[in-house]
Amino acid sequence: MDERVIHNFVETSAARYPDKVAIVHENNRITYRQVNDASNRLAHFFIDRGVCAGERIVLLLENSCEYAIAYYGILKAGAVAVPLSYDLKPEGLNPLLIELEPAVIVSSTRFERLLKASDLSVSNLKTLVIHNPKQDWSDTSITVFQFHRVTSRSQDKTKHCGADLKSNAVSVASSDLANIIYTSGSTGKPKGVMLTHGNIVPNVNSICDCLELTADDIQMVVLPFFYVMGQSLLNTIVAVGGTLVINNKFAFPASVVNQMIDEKVTIFSGVPSTYAYLLHRSPLKSSAANLKHLRIVTQAGGHMAESVKKALRKALPDHTRICIMYGATEASARLACLAPEWFEKKMGSIGQAISGVKLKIFDDDGEELPPGEKGELVASGPNIMRGYWQDEKATTSVLDKNGYHTGDIGWQDDDGFFFIEGRNDNLLKVGGHRINPQEVEDALLSTKLIIETAVIGIPDKLLETRLAALIVPLNFEDPDIDYIRTALAALLPKYKLPSDIKPVRLLPKSSNGKVDYSACLKIADVNH
Repeated sequence: MDERVIHNFVETSAARYPDKVAIVHENNRITYRQVNDASNRLAHFFIDRGVCAGERIVLLLENSCEYAIAYYGILKAGAVAVPLSYDLKPEGLNPLLIELEPAVIVSSTRFERLLKASDLSVSNLKTLVIHNPKQDWSDTSITVFQFHRVTSRSQDKTKHCGADLKSNAVSVASSDLANIIYTSGSTGKPKGVMLTHGNIVPNVNSICDCLELTADDIQMVVLPFFYVMGQSLLNTIVAVGGTLVINNKFAFPASVVNQMIDEKVTIFSGVPSTYAYLLHRSPLKSSAANLKHLRIVTQAGGHMAESVKKALRKALPDHTRICIMYGATEASARLACLAPEWFEKKMGSIGQAISGVKLKIFDDDGEELPPGEKGELVASGPNIMRGYWQDEKATTSVLDKNGYHTGDIGWQDDDGFFFIEGRNDNLLKVGGHRINPQEVEDALLSTKLIIETAVIGIPDKLLETRLAALIVPLNFEDPDIDYIRTALAALLPKYKLPSDIKPVRLLPKSSNGKVDYSACLKIADVNH
């Protein structure tokens, strides 16, 4: 087995721990042998259907045992896995299908209506594989197969597209494209990030080393696998032969904490909003004594306010360590890690580059800056993407001889730790002042009167931009906005104070848990 390809992770763990539970999802518990065998059968099915190396297979599927089987089955067939967001509507899915020209779509009952309402007449698409289909597909020219029938069928011994079906996988090289993962598209058209096996494998190995993952670890996942961080959680735990616990019910955070206790979870990962709701809408703190096995929690997916980090430290058991991570879809997942032993001393930092990655700060002229000077964070290493799918202009705008330009503005201290202060394109011009909305959000959260917030700029004839804040107050039924304003005024100069503070029950978010600032702007503008 080639150690440089992603599906080697599941094949190696299946050889080492064949009867160990690999994935727990609701009432389902499947072993590594079952995951590997089912993904082999699925790979053979794809090849029987004429899928050749490099062709795209779309995954429109919720986190589940079936997702993991499908993901590794696609890679074993030499195809490219393209996971798509749960948030898509037909008008968003149709252009992606035209752009990708997938040979197959793997989906489930949940997304059948979306598929029915979309245009599936794109070139090359002739196969749908659906988990537990409920709709009548007799009126379509595309052949529909049931997922479990396909993954339990006997294996054909013929050859297709150069593939030897007696082996577990076709011949796949490290340089071959493995994934196309679409960015959220919050600032424009979603871009398909092209990641090779050679991008993802070393990043997975570096993360495993950084977090000291072992086969004894039990990872709970509440983030979607279509999101690069979610996919990383899948690959890292499978790589070490641990157990993955899938929980798709984060809308009920108490159930998440209870399952962490029941399943003896050792590692939990989330984005900032994940921890905000665990702190304020779950029994996390009161259950700390029962989280005996939770050795580490990790956070990535954007900036988390220092006040939230401190509250999290107080709520978690003393033995549970906190690891802050930084990354990007374009980097196969992770770029930097603030090791737990530095959490208190360097709380505002994203840490240092993980193994295999180099981070540097550059000025606008492409010159590297010394410690203490602010500039753009640029990353290089084997994990950096090949480019954006069918978008050379966007690719050249972020990739050059120095590496991947993250767009994040920051600096490095004398100890080699990196700090991020936001993005140039996020700065708001209000009455002649340049304001970083992240600073205002942090100040609002530090009042300890709200769960989370989004600060946005609304077009204004007089000021050019008017500062507004959507807040989720601790007490939505009786939010004391005047008290919040007073507390905020003690922390910020007058020109940084939002002119509008509007309470909402929930901030709009994408399926990966990140705040949808475009939707926030619409809410703030409508309510003005």
